[in-house]
Amino acid sequence: MVIKPMVRSNICINAHPVGCAKDTQRQIDYALSKKAARGVKSAKEGGKAPKTALVLGCSTGYGLASRIAAAFEYGADTIGVSFEKEASEKKAGTPGFYNNLAFDREAQKAGLKSFTFNMDAFSDECREAVIEKAKEWGVKFDLIVYSLASPVRTDPDTKVLYRSVIKAVGQEYKGASLDMMSGKLTGEMVAPIAEGADILNTIKVMGGEDWERWIDALKGADLIDENCKSVAYSYIGPKLSHPIYRDGTIGLAKKDLEAHARSISKKLAENGGAAWISVNKGLITRSSAVIPIIALYLGCLFKVMKEKGNHEGCIEQMERLFSERLYTADGVVPTDNEGRIRIDDWELLPDVQAKVDELMAKVNEGNVADVIDLAGIQKDFLNINGFAVDGVDYEKDVERMDVID
Repeated sequence: MVIKPMVRSNICINAHPVGCAKDTQRQIDYALSKKAARGVKSAKEGGKAPKTALVLGCSTGYGLASRIAAAFEYGADTIGVSFEKEASEKKAGTPGFYNNLAFDREAQKAGLKSFTFNMDAFSDECREAVIEKAKEWGVKFDLIVYSLASPVRTDPDTKVLYRSVIKAVGQEYKGASLDMMSGKLTGEMVAPIAEGADILNTIKVMGGEDWERWIDALKGADLIDENCKSVAYSYIGPKLSHPIYRDGTIGLAKKDLEAHARSISKKLAENGGAAWISVNKGLITRSSAVIPIIALYLGCLFKVMKEKGNHEGCIEQMERLFSERLYTADGVVPTDNEGRIRIDDWELLPDVQAKVDELMAKVNEGNVADVIDLAGIQKDFLNINGFAVDGVDYEKDVERMDVID
């Protein structure tokens, strides 16, 4: 069959197996090129690099890019965890299912050990499976990446199911809505005020409780190596988005994540390690596409940063995180005054934000395609699900949905 993207309200509901694999390969190729350009040496070669990495939320976005950087630039063996819908011969899987297949295939070709668990990373059963695999390999983790993105989490102790929400706190938030595929401004999108247990539920899903539970489980199993580094990801963004992001339910969960980072860092410090929050650049993701104002803002941001020559996608961000923050020549991890790693630094440059503000003020229904990088955000949005990937023949029949060739 010929597979075309099925998009509804800024959500793509299908995936292209060949396109997903091709985009994963693109990121691998980038990591390999930077390895050569920077002269990166693996730990086995005497370099400052992770030996064995655990990536929680390994299948898409920053998690996938982290695993690629750790493996293909820094030579680490990796265990990944993600919860994906598996494909059958006739039915498609989720994009992450295909990304994981591509990663494991290429890791094997490169002589790197890898294993991917298709499990709920919030569950203790998953923790037990990872612990068993690490013991089977005879390894300890010296890098733990926490990059889970899920709308729900079941507490392993109480069995209560929590659902996160994207809501404002204190007062309703309104922002322009952009239909990315049509390029139309569809009026104001409203984020209601959080009520009842909304804040608690969102913190339970997106905060740091589960991250610390992972650290405790691995520490209890004696699977955390000396000088272990652990990192989780967050976003701050511009002031215009703070009411819905930094100061909304999502932002409160991220502040909880930061609090747990400090607690985790103290535990890892017992063996010379540390934990950080990395504040990353804004990118088109499944979630950002449906948050008020964010898609329009990112269209303006991409336009400005591409003109300046400092635009980055997931793999570029994670490669810079590893090479210029986590694994520096002198071993020092640069942070802000709150102990956070900042690779959103180029996004928040004053001249970048000033130009973005100019574009945001003049964009309207008639000039969207000219003022913002509409083509760029459309491509990024489609690439997430394996569409509009360079080098893929989308007119070619896909005979099986459970393979990536």
